[in-house]
Amino acid sequence: QVQLAESGGGFVQAGGSLRLSCVASGSAVSFNTMIWHRRAPGKEREMVAFITSYGSTGYAESVKGRFIISQHKANNTVDLQMDFLKPEETAVYYCNAAQGFSTRGDYWGQGTQDTVSS
Repeated sequence: QVQLAESGGGFVQAGGSLRLSCVASGSAVSFNTMIWHRRAPGKEREMVAFITSYGSTGYAESVKGRFIISQHKANNTVDLQMDFLKPEETAVYYCNAAQGFSTRGDYWGQGTQDTVSS
């Protein structure tokens, strides 16, 4: 059974940084795309960033230049470095894994709460 475990969420002031990590474990299934999503209060879940097994990356327009996604295949970890955070980016951030090349996979973490104060 696949498990995705997020860590690194927390509280930060506007303009600050947070680094999220997601560790995939529990299965021999390989993933071609790892994705970070977020859901802000009262809003729909949105894709934030993704990285493929080839190392290709993509970002939501609103985070380009401020967020960086990276992966460490040796330990099945995907990180999201978030800089210059804004209060409207307060959200629950979710790790998501897809076996194909997709920005919405079948496997989800529990989510980690990030709060950005103004």
